[in-house]
Amino acid sequence: MKLSRLAASFSALLLGAGLALIGAGPAQADDRALAIDYVALGDSYSSGVGAGSYDSASGDCKRSSRAFPKLWAAANSPSSFAFTACSGARTSDVTAGQLGPLNASTDLVSISVGGNDAGFSDVMTTCVLQSESSCINRVNQARGYVDSTLPGRLDSVYSAITARSPSAEVVVLGYPRFYKLNGSCVTGLSEGERAAINSAADYLNDAVAKRAADHGFTFADVVPAFTGHEICSGSAWLHSVNWLNIGESYHPTAAGQSSGYLPVFSSHV
Repeated sequence: MKLSRLAASFSALLLGAGLALIGAGPAQADDRALAIDYVALGDSYSSGVGAGSYDSASGDCKRSSRAFPKLWAAANSPSSFAFTACSGARTSDVTAGQLGPLNASTDLVSISVGGNDAGFSDVMTTCVLQSESSCINRVNQARGYVDSTLPGRLDSVYSAITARSPSAEVVVLGYPRFYKLNGSCVTGLSEGERAAINSAADYLNDAVAKRAADHGFTFADVVPAFTGHEICSGSAWLHSVNWLNIGESYHPTAAGQSSGYLPVFSSHV
């Protein structure tokens, strides 16, 4: 259920039990009703790779103070916030190392995962360094993995979340399309390669959305928010190839987190 409805239900329970909050002002009552325990899980799109301002204590996970979970927590002051998303995380990494903060009291969970399982980093490396035919072949391999193996991997993560936090509202974030076709780029990948990569992102999002829905989770599609802000758009919220910091390539910038992911996430909470 939406957290607004969760808060309303909680208020009704208090009244039904005769706890009228006598002597408490309206602000105090709202604070009690809207207390939220939030856990942010997932891969680099959730940890904030590409946005800079990384927490040194997070090491290679590269959790950014500009990532959408941190921004949402700063704006909404949840009663507790755990940020375990990590750069490079696959579904198995989430289940093995990120679920510790989840418990029966957790109200809200966000997660983005699946892109690393499908090998999108290798897809982009192949497309940047090899021929168009090699790029498209690698994209098709990734699509085959999304068909054959990814659904089961996602099921394992989603089931583990539900087992630990059965009452939580779970918001599953998707991935943007990387390229504006027929855009401002005059060098780099061919239009055929860009179209194949965009199609693969849509294919991945469709698979993630279906598994999320089957588990009763909310899928948050970021493609509309990033439309007009893809690479080659002239106003990109995504890094193109960054040879000085290759790990940030094809990840959201700080603007992509604050103006892309954050509003989409907020609209589903």
